[in-house]
Amino acid sequence: MPEDEYSPMTPSQVRQLRDELDSQGKKLVFTNGCFDLLHAGHVRYLNEARALGDAMVVALNSDESVRELKGPSRPINPEHDRAEVMAALRAVDAVVVFGDKRATGLIETIRPHIYAKGGDYTVESLNAEERAALDEAGASIRILPLVPGRSTTKTIQRMNTDGAGDRLRIGVLGSGEGSNFRAILAAIAAGSLQADVCVAISDQADSRFLKTAREAGIPAIHVDGGPNPRRYNDAAQKEIAEHLQRAQVDVVVLIGFMRILKEPTLSLYADRIVNVHPSLLPKYKGANAPQMAIEAGDTETGCTVHLVTAEIDAGRILAKAAVPVLPGDTPETLHGRIKEQEHKLLPGVLAQWKK
Repeated sequence: MPEDEYSPMTPSQVRQLRDELDSQGKKLVFTNGCFDLLHAGHVRYLNEARALGDAMVVALNSDESVRELKGPSRPINPEHDRAEVMAALRAVDAVVVFGDKRATGLIETIRPHIYAKGGDYTVESLNAEERAALDEAGASIRILPLVPGRSTTKTIQRMNTDGAGDRLRIGVLGSGEGSNFRAILAAIAAGSLQADVCVAISDQADSRFLKTAREAGIPAIHVDGGPNPRRYNDAAQKEIAEHLQRAQVDVVVLIGFMRILKEPTLSLYADRIVNVHPSLLPKYKGANAPQMAIEAGDTETGCTVHLVTAEIDAGRILAKAAVPVLPGDTPETLHGRIKEQEHKLLPGVLAQWKK
């Protein structure tokens, strides 16, 4: 490394700075992020954060952790360049680079007096591990508003607008096998669906769904939703929305996704979230629809592609396909035939999305 090249601080050096401030009755502010393409929103936020205390350290995600958070096309600028630019700002007293997806370890080491976070977060929607580390350190948490219309993602979107074409950008969420995901990929490969799957998100780290995404070279992201198998906590709901925005998706497709999707994604993608359900809605909403059709003595059921709203399986219906209920059917055999129709119906709906 050339002698004049900037070198960020180590975590132990920042902890020493914190202890020196503490001995003088002063406070260290801690904030973290990727800070890839700096803009006026960043500068204003950092100035506000610095004013909360007597010195401020900025923890920068390493290149590897940025790729994990934002996809393979990021960061635009490498970590040492981002650190050097950040350190040159008047509001910043120290910069440290960390390689984990979360800043939990750094918080535990540095034990800042004040933690600043920018955006439409609440204390409750912060990552649970980071929140626990901050509480243990006795840090004061301050949420600061970001400047509307200023973001790295939007800047990159404007840069990429030219030549984007008419291909549909899809984000998929799934929990299990993901057979409908494979049907979408097959339709894209066959040329019947002019689209690209830009991100795949799952609540199950070892799901076949994520394996399919990795095999296809699609960014595959696990979002831990906490102990409730049906509901994501606020932090996870926000993380999903951020991943979808970073991937610049046009439409979100739920593929056997077992968690209930809530805000902010429902508002950000209103009328652009699609689910396929194994019944002829409005019949048999919720789980176990094939079994309910058999128990009711129906001679026909099927599948429905519909928009997702806050009310489960109640959004506007986009398409249906009927499937006969045969004598001797079990829920498994009936669901298998329903899936055959889903594999045709869902890609067909998506193929018509921009027409």
